[in-house]
Amino acid sequence: MPESDKFYTFKGYAMMENSMVTASMEDYLEMIYRIHSADEAVRIGSLAESLNVKPSSATKMVGSLKEHGLVLSEKYGYITLTDLGKELGRYLVFRHDILHSFLCHINRSQNELEQVEKIEHFFNKETVLNIQKLLEKQQHPARCGSAECCCMR
Repeated sequence: MPESDKFYTFKGYAMMENSMVTASMEDYLEMIYRIHSADEAVRIGSLAESLNVKPSSATKMVGSLKEHGLVLSEKYGYITLTDLGKELGRYLVFRHDILHSFLCHINRSQNELEQVEKIEHFFNKETVLNIQKLLEKQQHPARCGSAECCCMR
C-alpha cells in the first residue's frame, strides 16, 4: 500500500504534522488578533473574558505563545503580537471567516460559530483557499463572461 494510502489515528496524523502551534494556541492567538484589530488593548483579563476561560488559563497560554515567538507580554501588562503572531493571527481569522461563510452557505443559516470553532483546526491552507474559490464561484453571477468580469482578467 502506498504511503499516502495508509490510515492513522487522529493522534498519528497530528504527530506526523509536527505543527508548532496547537489548536488551543490557535484559539488564543486568533482572539488576541481579533481584539488587537479592534484597536483595543489586549490584557489577560479581556482575553480570558473573550474566550470564557479563567485568567490563570489565559496567562499560561500567553506564556506558551510567548515561548513560540508569537506574542510579547509583561506580567500585568499588555499583550502584543510579534510579526509572526500578526501573520498567523491574520490567517486564523481568514480561515475562520471562510469556513463560517461556507457552513452558513451550505446550511442556509446565519450563524455557524460553534461548528466552525470545533472544526477549523483540521483544515489546511490549500483546502481553505479552495473553499474560498468555491464560495466566490457560487456567489458569482450566472451571466458571467463579459470583458469586465472578474474571471476574464
